[in-house]
Amino acid sequence: MNEIVQFLKDNPVQYLATVGRDGKAKCRPFMFCSEKDGKLWFCTNNTKNVFKDMQANPYIEFSVSSPSFAWIRLNGKAVFEDNKAVKESCMTNAIVSKQYKTADNPIFEVFYLAEAHAVIADFSGKPPRKYDL
Repeated sequence: MNEIVQFLKDNPVQYLATVGRDGKAKCRPFMFCSEKDGKLWFCTNNTKNVFKDMQANPYIEFSVSSPSFAWIRLNGKAVFEDNKAVKESCMTNAIVSKQYKTADNPIFEVFYLAEAHAVIADFSGKPPRKYDL
């Protein structure tokens, strides 16, 4: 878990792939919030299409590459939870706090990845590192 969390922190803008409600692939920039209780947490806004897409089909995948050409693919099931402690920890991110102002904002949502799997790979020729979280 530590290697995955560090990779996400070191490469703060990830890309989230979902299946849209129109049945077509959607990809958007996203940011990792934190790891808490063995779960990887992210946040969004419940008025956005991405939230509606994840409600319709919660299976998603994140991907990001590093400046040294290593990359991660992280997938699982988005599980939304009204978790005040996680929302408050997300507020330490200046972008999140500027957008939502407070952890009590009614449009502010947090979710974690259940059934999560991660693969970290690079062009070294070494086998990818695989994790079930």
